[in-house]
Amino acid sequence: MDAQLIAFTGVSAGLVAMPGADFTVVVRNALVSRRAGIACALGIGAGLLVHVTLAVVGVAAVLAAVPALFRALQAVGGAYVLYLGVQTLRQPHTDVADPPEDSTRRPLRQGFVTNALNPKASLTFLSVLPQFVPAGAPALPRTLLLALIVLAIALVWFQVVALLVDRLGRWLRRPRVARAVTVGTGAALTVFGLALLAGPLSAL
Repeated sequence: MDAQLIAFTGVSAGLVAMPGADFTVVVRNALVSRRAGIACALGIGAGLLVHVTLAVVGVAAVLAAVPALFRALQAVGGAYVLYLGVQTLRQPHTDVADPPEDSTRRPLRQGFVTNALNPKASLTFLSVLPQFVPAGAPALPRTLLLALIVLAIALVWFQVVALLVDRLGRWLRRPRVARAVTVGTGAALTVFGLALLAGPLSAL
């Protein structure tokens, strides 16, 4: 592996591991069950595939060139994350105490939508990936390789988060602890949603 790929892997790992809405929604679902957490992590990976495709084909450049489109997508994504946060705050016990039998479809959808509706992910790909494409090298194969590295890191990281939360599940699911953690994740999602909405609303 060349030095640029090693550097890119380190940068990508830092960006993926940075706490945000993706991390919080995985924790929220992993508190329900291991299956829910893993499904949510897979949904985030599927959402990243959307951003990888956008970056590779250049559509992400449109988001950077058309501020109104970027703000519209940011508002939709922020509204969805805010909805998840408010929903969690309104029902701090239900998801942990009474996990549903089919606990994969909804977490998978939540992970996918949370990530896919975040236009900043596309812009991150668009701004970071070109820095690690050697001058004169074919751009498409290299960009695909870099995108796959990010996807692999994200899949591994969020699966680890889900499994770690599940491993600590007996302690985390104690009524008092579960209430504190669930309310904390709900508050975090609400803050992330409001932060995403602040940009487009301030531009009106």
